[in-house]
Amino acid sequence: MPAPRTRWVYSGLRVQDLSRSIRFYEKLGLRVTSRGSMEHGGLWVELAMPGGRHALELNFYPTTNQFYEPFRAGTEFDHFGVEVDDIVAWVRYLRRRRLPIVADFMGTEQRLVYVRDPDGNWIEFYEPVAKKAPPRRRSALRKRNLRIKNPF
Repeated sequence: MPAPRTRWVYSGLRVQDLSRSIRFYEKLGLRVTSRGSMEHGGLWVELAMPGGRHALELNFYPTTNQFYEPFRAGTEFDHFGVEVDDIVAWVRYLRRRRLPIVADFMGTEQRLVYVRDPDGNWIEFYEPVAKKAPPRRRSALRKRNLRIKNPF
């Protein structure tokens, strides 16, 4: 059975100081596209190149957070984000291939399912949120995919 359709949308980095990291990536030409807080207490900021299709998500976990780990050189990578058309079908696909699901929970707006690769890197799968009435504040948005053409 072929895998359900997916699209690699973003990569997440753990950061120690969100403001400092945002300033750095803005100097590289990326722009903040959305931001918010995670249900478990972390904060995230999504950036992208104007016209780019792949986003960078900066994640900050306070020391009291279940996902916090002390920083060591090379441990900043957080996770890949993969959009799927049907999260239930994707979970079945993962289980059939005996890929252990290490986290599976409902976020504010969508179900998030995670696996780890052999080296411990996290991969997040999520289904896009159905279009509803526009949100009142952009900061209330969870990870949104960008549908922009790349000018390069």
